[in-house]
Amino acid sequence: MSANLNTNTKPTWCPGCWNFQILAGVKNFLSKKIKNDGDKKNYAIVTGIGCHAKIFDYINLNGINSLHGRALPTALGVKVASPNLNVIAFSGDGDAYAEGMEHLIHAARYNSDIKYLVHNNQVFALTVGQPTPVTEVGFKDKTNPRGVRVPPINPIKLMLSAGATFVARVYADAKQIEEVLEEAFKHKGFAFIEVIQPCLIFHPNTNYKKYTYMLKEKKHNEKSFEAAMKRAQEFDYNGINRKTKIPLGIFYREKRDVFEKNIR
Repeated sequence: MSANLNTNTKPTWCPGCWNFQILAGVKNFLSKKIKNDGDKKNYAIVTGIGCHAKIFDYINLNGINSLHGRALPTALGVKVASPNLNVIAFSGDGDAYAEGMEHLIHAARYNSDIKYLVHNNQVFALTVGQPTPVTEVGFKDKTNPRGVRVPPINPIKLMLSAGATFVARVYADAKQIEEVLEEAFKHKGFAFIEVIQPCLIFHPNTNYKKYTYMLKEKKHNEKSFEAAMKRAQEFDYNGINRKTKIPLGIFYREKRDVFEKNIR
């Protein structure tokens, strides 16, 4: 048996959207965990603005649907005010890496016990397809008719450099998400989880999964910062070709005091 987290809200994601896989993985994990813990009032979710944020309406938990780029400071406020709550925040790549970039870096520094999932389809999908900081060079839309000229950032390298104590990347696959959340909840501290996914309408690259591999199959050392950084550099987010390798799984984790403990 598991806790019922369903709502009566009709999903408005596009048919076939990979966000449904993310939703399924999150709900599968949380329903089992809450059933074991005994009370869903011990959990809270926070979202930003974007297609990802619709997940707020589809999970029957308390929380806050916050402003664009402000999911993390909102989640931090929730956690500091109620340190016993299990807080999960969600953002899209535009929400996290554009409007929310400054908050993301400091969240990694602070190491508050928040679990943070970034739905990364490399495009501002809700506003019909503008590039984000992780869009590949050459991508064209109405705002960039000649194509994007600036290379994308590498969020995994960024989070490692900023001091995040748990850094992971998975594909938009319910089983992968459920498994990585299991590990993230064992970790006391800020857990950054990037979920790479196509956008069927505005960034329909369905080849991601073909070029992925699991870090655990390569016996990756999650405690080695150097090994994590080396693996992070294998995929630069700048398009896909036959030589592309996209590592999935946990890149890095370390123990460090959490923010809310240090301010009490």
